[in-house]
Amino acid sequence: MKRRAALQGLGSLVLLLGANELAFGATIVAVRVWPAADYTRVTLESDSALSVKHFLAENPNRLVIDIDGLELSPALRELVGKVRSDDPFIGGVRVGQNQPRVVRLVIDLKQATAPQLFTLAPVAAYQHRLVFDLYPTEERDPLLTLIKDKEQAEQRAAQEVQDALGEFIGKIGRPPDVNIKPLPAPAPPQPPVAAASQPHGGPLASGAATVPPMSQGRIDRLIIVALDPGHGGEDPGASGPSGLHEKDVVLQVALKLRDRINGLPGFRAMMTRDADFFVPLQDRVRKARRVQADLFVSIHADAFLTPKARGASVFALSQHGASSSAARWMADKENAADMVGGVNFKAKDAAVLRAMLDMSTTAQIKDSMKLGSEVLGQIGKVGKLHKGSVEQAGFAVLKAPDIPSILVETAFISNPEEEAKLRDPQYQLQLVDALTTGIRRYFAKNPPLARQRQL
Repeated sequence: MKRRAALQGLGSLVLLLGANELAFGATIVAVRVWPAADYTRVTLESDSALSVKHFLAENPNRLVIDIDGLELSPALRELVGKVRSDDPFIGGVRVGQNQPRVVRLVIDLKQATAPQLFTLAPVAAYQHRLVFDLYPTEERDPLLTLIKDKEQAEQRAAQEVQDALGEFIGKIGRPPDVNIKPLPAPAPPQPPVAAASQPHGGPLASGAATVPPMSQGRIDRLIIVALDPGHGGEDPGASGPSGLHEKDVVLQVALKLRDRINGLPGFRAMMTRDADFFVPLQDRVRKARRVQADLFVSIHADAFLTPKARGASVFALSQHGASSSAARWMADKENAADMVGGVNFKAKDAAVLRAMLDMSTTAQIKDSMKLGSEVLGQIGKVGKLHKGSVEQAGFAVLKAPDIPSILVETAFISNPEEEAKLRDPQYQLQLVDALTTGIRRYFAKNPPLARQRQL
């Protein structure tokens, strides 16, 4: 009788439970796709941890993922429409109920990949995440890509000059266009002035149409500046009062700065990310070292506990603690980016990670302070400075032993006035001018070592 009463009570409790309480397994709350040339990330966010099995199939290449304890939902079906046609790795996604309580995802691949699947515990605004990172089986050579981009830009510029000269010369000797209006009457004669000196023969001198070969204008010593827009992808960084994300505004500034640097003779910019995707801290440093960068400039727009904080700052690495409590707080916050952005630590060699985060030299810090001083002086002409000297702290992204490295906080995005400035394209250009001038002044005083780079 007691057992029957207990079962009846349990049955009454079940009847009182709603559909959400009776649901079995996890519920998908969001799906996201982050395509990039380096790798594509697919993220499934759920209210509890997911259990998966996966395998690769060939002819055609595809990644098959079975997720246990899950029913097909509208959120999962959204994944199909989130794949972009220009994704370098994913051709399409198919999703279906393979077995009861087992959902199968089939990711059609455009190329051979080395997928990494891992889970992330809840952190910041995220719940449980299941992450698929699709990497190419053969990593591209970033230095070779950089040099090819430079050569292509030079060829395009030369072709534009050739086309302009050809159009100009082609107009010589043509009859006047009947639709051209007559010229106005000549102005009264003016007092004579000293004539400006001109090259012998004037603009139509013999041989003016000949474009000198590109080899005559080549630079033997290419100066490479690594630009590092902070955060990206799963990691939005700080956010302003109106919702402006740090990852977006620093990417806009970095892209403008890249174009400005690429326009300087003998300079070339390399970006750790050129779109909205996440790059782990140690990979940012590794990318700069792989292209033998001469400088590393990490660009940020951080927030503070109070919206009153304002002004730009420049940071260099410190081996002996932070130069202020604010600098220490900011470094700790930036160093936590890997936790928010999502890193597969199991796929990384722990010894390599420790070595990367411990690498620093006295010479590197000394040069970084010089670079920081030049940049800070120029930024101070654009807006208010948070502090009038270069600060130091243990930023993980600055720990390249052989590259002068600085982290620039362009402004406090948490300040409403500074958030509005950061959103303004004209103000972004002023920041770019200041950064470019600071970099050029640094090299004027500290010429790069004579290092062979074949272009």
